[in-house]
Amino acid sequence: MIAAESILTFTLPAELEAGSPPEARGLRRDQVRLLVSYRSDDRIVHAAFGDLPRLLRAGDLLVANDSATLPAALIVHRTDGVEIRLHLSTHLHGWLWVVEPRQTVVSAGESLALPGGGTATLLVPYADSRRLWIAQLDLPAPVFEYLRRWGRPISYTYVPDSWPTEMYQTLYAREPGSAEMPSAGRAFSPDVLERLAHAGVGFVTLTLHTGVASLEGHEPPYAEPYVVPAETAEAVNAAKATGRRVIAVGTTVVRALESAADERGRVITSRDWTDLVVTPERGVRVVDGLLTGFHEPKASHLAMLEAIAGRSHLETAYAEALAGRYLWHEFGDLHLILP
Repeated sequence: MIAAESILTFTLPAELEAGSPPEARGLRRDQVRLLVSYRSDDRIVHAAFGDLPRLLRAGDLLVANDSATLPAALIVHRTDGVEIRLHLSTHLHGWLWVVEPRQTVVSAGESLALPGGGTATLLVPYADSRRLWIAQLDLPAPVFEYLRRWGRPISYTYVPDSWPTEMYQTLYAREPGSAEMPSAGRAFSPDVLERLAHAGVGFVTLTLHTGVASLEGHEPPYAEPYVVPAETAEAVNAAKATGRRVIAVGTTVVRALESAADERGRVITSRDWTDLVVTPERGVRVVDGLLTGFHEPKASHLAMLEAIAGRSHLETAYAEALAGRYLWHEFGDLHLILP
């Protein structure tokens, strides 16, 4: 586990927590703000996401996560009739899932009544977690079909209203499996992708299915399944071999690429699980830049950002974001870290 005191801390005003999608605020997806920080000289540029094609170079390679978000939140009932929320996090095997019963104490063997006649039986805590359990699901339909009927996207208190699953999908989402949206790529639009291609910027994808966020206890990330296809590995290796920049779209992409890389930084075609925690001590071998949202104080992802940008630069960028009233969370603004 990463020591909380070693991670960047700051005060996040409640009014900077984006509580609704940009579309509900009168904006297109690609009209969110973009803070660009250059780690070589701490230069900061304030831009809009639609400016991305002119901010990157011909030959740059963007790598994005094509995992699609599941409507993974369910309203369930305990045996005494008490209603609680259950979040499905990670598919393990067959009908076994990692789940999170929200804000309640549960015990092994407990059976939860799911809507539509399903049940979830809690077996054992997952990976010594205080809040995650391995559960066996008994559902009246295949799980994705069932969730489309009965589930809704996972959201937290800073998003007071309910939004359809489409609001939690990226344009290029293809492989269903994430409990929460790989949100760094949400702002991409057909127009931005077209202009990136015209500017000579490459765009490839991999898949990493994200579990539920580690907001409680500042837990480190736990194991998640990922796939780095051959064409993506080849594109990344070719870019590195010719001195072109590899820019990850989101921390999930950093985690997958660094997990799939050998000691020389060469990415290997992979299908595996990763529990890698990227820290400043470990560093990064593959990525040169990162497009990401703004992360909560002491969030474990900030250690990854520090591994890429350094603590001093990260402090400078976050001070600018706070002063500039940028918006946090999955519906908020974005931060592009470049060399």
